[in-house]
Order: sequence, then C-alpha cells, then structure tokens
Amino acid sequence: MAGPKRPRHYDEAFKRHIVRLYENGKPAREIRAEYDIARSTPRRWVQGIRDSGSTRATDNRTPGRNEPVGPGRRNRQLEMEVDVSGRAAPVFARKQR
Repeated sequence: MAGPKRPRHYDEAFKRHIVRLYENGKPAREIRAEYDIARSTPRRWVQGIRDSGSTRATDNRTPGRNEPVGPGRRNRQLEMEVDVSGRAAPVFARKQR
C-alpha cells in the first residue's frame, strides 16, 4: 500500500505516457482516476518534462540546490551529536566524583 513511508515508484516510460495523454488534451481528473495516481503527480511530471526534459527530481533542481543535499544532512547530524554530548557532559562529570 502506498503512503508517506511507502511511496510509489513509476518508470520513465509510464511517466512520459501520462504526460503525452495530458498534452493531447485528456483531463487530468480522468488520468488520475484511470491510473490511480496522486493529484499533484501528473502536474509535477508535466512541469519537469517542460522545464528540463526529465521527470527526475535531481534533473529539475538547480545546480546550487543539488549540491548541498548530502553535506547539509551530514552537518545537521553532526550538530545534533555535539548538542547531545554537550548536554551529557555534566551528567558524566557528576558520576566520576
């Protein structure tokens, strides 16, 4: 079952088929009902293909937005670790006395 923790994944050929249907005039409501896809999904695919020729999110981001995705996540993790060890230091100092 699809949901926030188990999103659906579609292959590129299927996405392009949906976009072709939309561009040939088939209403988005009918496409969504027939293929059981979320409301924003066809709109996002159409916009991506119009902008960059691809439906992949990484292809549709600007280079500046693609770059910080990995390091930013690592920085947040390290900041949390520093915060936790800063809070735990007084507790460990008391236990050693």
